[in-house]
Amino acid sequence: MKDTWKSRTKAVHAGARRSQYGELSEAIFLTQGFVYDTAEAAEARFLSLGEDEFIYARYGNPTVRMFEDRIAAIEGAEDAFATASGMAAVSGALSSMLRAGDHVVSARALFGSCLYILEEILTRYGVEVTFVDGTNIDEWRAAVRPDTKAVFLEAISNPTLEVIDIKSVSEVAHAVGALVICDNVFATPVFQRSLDLGADVVIYSTTKHIDGQGRCLGGVILGTKDFIRKIAEPYLKHTGAAMSPFNAWVMLKGLETLDLRCRAQAASATALAQALDGHPALNRVVFPFLPSHPQYDIARAQMEEGGTMLSIDVKGGKDAAFKVLNALDIFTISNNLGDAKSIVTHPATTTHQRLPDDQKALLGITPGLIRISVGLEDTGDLIADLTGALATL
Repeated sequence: MKDTWKSRTKAVHAGARRSQYGELSEAIFLTQGFVYDTAEAAEARFLSLGEDEFIYARYGNPTVRMFEDRIAAIEGAEDAFATASGMAAVSGALSSMLRAGDHVVSARALFGSCLYILEEILTRYGVEVTFVDGTNIDEWRAAVRPDTKAVFLEAISNPTLEVIDIKSVSEVAHAVGALVICDNVFATPVFQRSLDLGADVVIYSTTKHIDGQGRCLGGVILGTKDFIRKIAEPYLKHTGAAMSPFNAWVMLKGLETLDLRCRAQAASATALAQALDGHPALNRVVFPFLPSHPQYDIARAQMEEGGTMLSIDVKGGKDAAFKVLNALDIFTISNNLGDAKSIVTHPATTTHQRLPDDQKALLGITPGLIRISVGLEDTGDLIADLTGALATL
C-alpha cells in the first residue's frame, strides 16, 4: 500500500519509527552514542550494521534516519544522507566522488557559495572545472569530455531564475558516463522530480522550503543506495557533516506541511509576477511561468508550478532598488528563502557581493535586481506592498 501513496501522504507518514511507547509524533533521539548488551554485540554491530541499528550520531541516528527515509520517499530516491547544512550537502556530494585529475562541468549561474566550492576548493585539490551557460545545450556538449566525472547545476538558478533542461543535459552527461548532480532548491520536491528527468543525485538545502519557517540549518543528498552508502556516506561520516537529531525532527515536522505551503506560496508568486509584469518602474520581471521567461517552455515541461521565487530588476540601479526595499512593510529584508514570511534580497550586495562586476553582469545580477521569496501572507497584501514601494520611485 505504501508504494501507492501520493507525495502528501508520504510527507506525513513515510519512514516513521516508533519506540515501545507508541508515540504519535516522531521521537527526538538526542543521543550521540548507543550502548550494547555485550562486547560481542558491539563487535558484531561494527562488523555489520543492521537496518535499524546505530553506532554513533555522526554515522546515523533514528530521528535523522526517519527524515532521510521520508524525504527519499517523497523524492522517489533509493536513499538519502542528511547533512548539517545545504552547503555541506553540495560540498559532500561533489568531494566524495572527485579526486585530483577529475573533470567537472558546471552551469555558470550558481549561488555564491556553490561557485566558491567549484572555483576555489575543488580546483585547490586538483579538480578541473569548466563553466558553461547552463541554458545552452551546445555549450554542455562542447565542454563534456570522456574524463568528465560529474556535471553540476541548479535546476533553477539563484538569483536570476534560469531554468536548465535537465533531460537534455543528463543525456549529454550520461553519454560519457558522468553523474548529474542537481541542486533542486528553487524547484522544490513538490513541483519537480529531477531524478525522473535524468539527474543522478539531487541536493536540497532543507533550511529553505523543507523547514519553511526559518528555524534550523540542514541539507540532504539523495540518489541511489550505492551512491549514498558507498560514495557519499564514507566521506560525510568521517568529515562530520551529519545533521543533528533535533534539526532532523524540525525537518520532519516541516515535511508534513511542505506540499500545502509550497502550493499556496507558488499561487501567490504567480499572481505577484503577473501583477508586476510590465510595471513602468521595472526593466523586467523574472518568473519561470511568465511567457516572457526565456526558458518558459522548459519550465512548463519540467515543473508542475512556477515555484515560490521571482526576481525583479528595478530601473535606476542600486539606489532605486534600496529605496524599494526600504519602503516595504510586509516583506522582510533577509538572505534566506522558502520561508513562511515573504523575504526580499539584493543579491549584488549580499549573496553574490564577492563576485567581480563583470561576472555579475555576465550572470544578469544587475544593481537593480531584487530576489523575492514569496511567503504565506495574503496575496493581495503582498501585491499592494510591492506596488506601493515601487510607487515611491
